[in-house]
Amino acid sequence: MAVSCCICYHMLPLKIVLLTPVAIHSKSVFPAKSMSTEFYGLHVGSRSILIPNSRTSNRHHRGLRLHASWFPSAQLAGDAFTLGTAAVLPFYTLMVAAPKAELTKKCMSSSIPYVVLGVLYAYLLYLSWTPDTIRLVFATKYWLPELHSVAKMFSNEMTLASAWIHLLAIDLFAARQVYHDGLENNIETRHSVCLCLLSCPIGILMHAITKAFINTSRASKTEIP
Repeated sequence: MAVSCCICYHMLPLKIVLLTPVAIHSKSVFPAKSMSTEFYGLHVGSRSILIPNSRTSNRHHRGLRLHASWFPSAQLAGDAFTLGTAAVLPFYTLMVAAPKAELTKKCMSSSIPYVVLGVLYAYLLYLSWTPDTIRLVFATKYWLPELHSVAKMFSNEMTLASAWIHLLAIDLFAARQVYHDGLENNIETRHSVCLCLLSCPIGILMHAITKAFINTSRASKTEIP
């Protein structure tokens, strides 16, 4: 006949189903597992008592606490990543779709996008700052960064999100400079602006090549009698 009893550990009820009856005064120990926590079973007479393994239980609860503290930061980093990316796309769309429109000129002359991105970047940088940040940035005795130290620093999602916002602000600023230079010198910049969004240095390089090619072409046309 099976008999059951209940014990409580860490405020969680645990139902124990007794196994087959054994001798009244016999004792035996057997391992048991429940979910992610290990237990040690003890046969005492016809009853079986499960005793939680404190080591694995503490490790399990510590993991839960770490996950709970990590989740809000990860969620915030993901939201900032998405928000920052979506915020800069309308400006690139205007520079590419309607580069000479008054709305585009007005939007690209404003400093509001850079102020917003700067504030967001500063906030994320504040949240990602740890006592080891300076040590990881200036890892050598010459106060120079090392690749493995920087890679370790960017393994934090909050730090990675702040770096992404930093890149978005710099890329948009460079694209605006390319756009304004194209308006002043009557040079096509849509392809260069698109490249600034994807890879800022390549976009700047493409604009320099385009500008040099057009200036050379114009100079050659003026020399023709």
